[in-house]
Amino acid sequence: MRTIVMSVAALTFMLAGAALAQQTAYTWTGMGTNVSGSSKCPTYKMTIDVTVDGKSVKGRFQQQGRDERHFETTLDANGAFKAKATLGGGNTMDVAGSLKDGNSTIILDGYCKFGGTLTKK
Repeated sequence: MRTIVMSVAALTFMLAGAALAQQTAYTWTGMGTNVSGSSKCPTYKMTIDVTVDGKSVKGRFQQQGRDERHFETTLDANGAFKAKATLGGGNTMDVAGSLKDGNSTIILDGYCKFGGTLTKK
């Protein structure tokens, strides 16, 4: 009987660990800031969603009224990530962020700068 109880307990901990290792989703919504001198940046609203699965980072972002864009990258040993996201017309935006307990951030830097503190969904 004791063996059965110990086996059930061990299985419970393994399943709990697997659940913790599943995807984690984050989001940020806010306005842009000027980078290139454009006074329009503070009028642009952006939503950024980031999903982390192990070391894999996938993101989507969409400026209000524009097409949705994506990026994919991996976390480094410090929980940071970097990528380039392709925009229309051959343009790109630099994506950088950090996923740490209580201080997860993201920045999209291109024609305007967008980002800040990510919130868990």
